[in-house]
Amino acid sequence: MSWFAEKATDSNRGLQQNLSCSSTLNETNPWWRLDLRDVYKISKVVVTNRNDCCAEQINGAEIRIGNSLENNGNDNPICAVIPAIPAGESYNYSCGGMEGRYVNLIIPGDMKILTL
Repeated sequence: MSWFAEKATDSNRGLQQNLSCSSTLNETNPWWRLDLRDVYKISKVVVTNRNDCCAEQINGAEIRIGNSLENNGNDNPICAVIPAIPAGESYNYSCGGMEGRYVNLIIPGDMKILTL
């Protein structure tokens, strides 16, 4: 499909799935990573959920921030765990100034899809 990773940071909140959403396939521990290219203190992360059939797929996603690429950055410290975000909504997660170069979202478990 054409739901490439970079579409998750295009600032387009029109939520047109093929044009401005990123999605993994059905897989184990799907993840997405943003490389800030330097270390920053991160006060918050804003996550926008998909606006169609499957809003519950974001449930349980972890926001991780750090400098390590071990396990693709998915072992970095947790800023927040997303319990749920209604379809098409954006939620802010406070990270209290955690420092890191990488911001990851990962949904632990088998047969999961991560769409942003």
